[in-house]
Amino acid sequence: MVTFSQHLAAWRRVIFALFLRELQSKFNDKLGLGWAFFEPFVFIFGLSYARSFISGSEVHSMPILIFMIVGMLSIQSFMTSLGSVSGSIKKNKPLYAFRQVQPIASLITALLLEFAIKLGALFLLCVTVYLLQIEYKVDNPLLLIAMYLMLWAFCGAISLLFGIATAYVPEINKVKNLFMRPMFFISCTFFSLQDIPEKYWHYLNWNPMVHFIELSRYALYTSYGHKGVSIEYAAATTIGLLFFGLALYHLTWKKVLSR
Repeated sequence: MVTFSQHLAAWRRVIFALFLRELQSKFNDKLGLGWAFFEPFVFIFGLSYARSFISGSEVHSMPILIFMIVGMLSIQSFMTSLGSVSGSIKKNKPLYAFRQVQPIASLITALLLEFAIKLGALFLLCVTVYLLQIEYKVDNPLLLIAMYLMLWAFCGAISLLFGIATAYVPEINKVKNLFMRPMFFISCTFFSLQDIPEKYWHYLNWNPMVHFIELSRYALYTSYGHKGVSIEYAAATTIGLLFFGLALYHLTWKKVLSR
């Protein structure tokens, strides 16, 4: 009989091996890992400069650079993970010949890699803010951590659904690309929900990303406010999609291997 601890040890070895493989294949060009950290800097500082012409140095009591860091890092986490994590199931298909490797292990590995890269980018951005001597604060660190972890759980759930769907219908990738394009504009990345008249909020706050981003900003500066967003909605959407994704995977993973 194989014990539960032996199962966990086998999973740990598989995920670690896949992690090293993903890391090597993802950054095998000349720019390497440095590009993963440089890209967020370019977007954040460029958009912060553009936004400063609209609202000055602050956005609803929050320094504009901090405002853009939260928005850009969140939306890039979502978009890059949805692109690479959802494709990891198909990408690692030859490895499923080994009994220890399962599709869910590929997805978890890709998600952990993206999480580690974005965490590294966040650390470097914090160092940059410190060196620029920009004052910032974190009024509710527990809420900030909870929203960031919940965001990655949401990304994993969406990626799992698209990964399974793509295994059956490859054309789903086109739908995914169509779905991703407007996300930057409808997720309160460049602007705040408070910049929009309240009567139009219902066109945006159905999007869980709006809740993740706005609540993260509120966790940093409680003076920013959280009207129009709700942690209950963000949590319910994440748990619902995660449950549905895992249930669908449990029912279809053997068929996914044969496709």
